[in-house]
Amino acid sequence: MATATVTPEVVNAPAPSTPVVLTPSAIVKVKEIMATQDPIPAGLRIGVVGGGCSGFQYSMSFENASGMMDKVVRFDDLKVFVDATSAMYLNGCTVDYVETLEAAGFKFENPQVKSTCGCGSSFSV
Repeated sequence: MATATVTPEVVNAPAPSTPVVLTPSAIVKVKEIMATQDPIPAGLRIGVVGGGCSGFQYSMSFENASGMMDKVVRFDDLKVFVDATSAMYLNGCTVDYVETLEAAGFKFENPQVKSTCGCGSSFSV
């Protein structure tokens, strides 16, 4: 009797310890915006900062180098920098880029968020 060998599907995704995951559409958009910068930055910083009506807000900015306490996540040739404090709040977060008739922008899906504000730009954990 022959036994079938099951090969696990290989997924090109970051390790489970990755603080944040970018969808393919988010990666494409970030690279597109980065290409217009002069000089071209080394990568994208994603973080959580205090503020907003619910206590925390997401931040995204371009960086020329990683910091000493940063976790560097690679999505193909895109580097994403996340500081140690933000990594705690972003654990399991997925960043997508969404375009609709009403708006376009980056959308954060964070399983740790307990509530958001009415305007949708801040959250609490």
